[in-house]
Amino acid sequence: MSKIEKAKAPSASLKGFKHSKPGLWLSIGTSAFGAVSIAKDVRRAREESDTLKLVNALVGAAALITGTALLVRELRRLGSDDVLLG
Repeated sequence: MSKIEKAKAPSASLKGFKHSKPGLWLSIGTSAFGAVSIAKDVRRAREESDTLKLVNALVGAAALITGTALLVRELRRLGSDDVLLG
């Protein structure tokens, strides 16, 4: 394996983190920070009366909502697969 392939390959410890409960909660938390940025963009676009910037911010908000909904669904699926939760 070349150095480039090794650099591209995720480490074994982080590979499963993305689909773990802490990883999903971290992703939802970072989405919350993204919501703050989008709110600022919407406010700035309204102040400037810039329709194109407003549309861009609203499309970004829709993408953020969809991504968060997917994360919540994955979190629920992890919970339903958990033997200890019943």
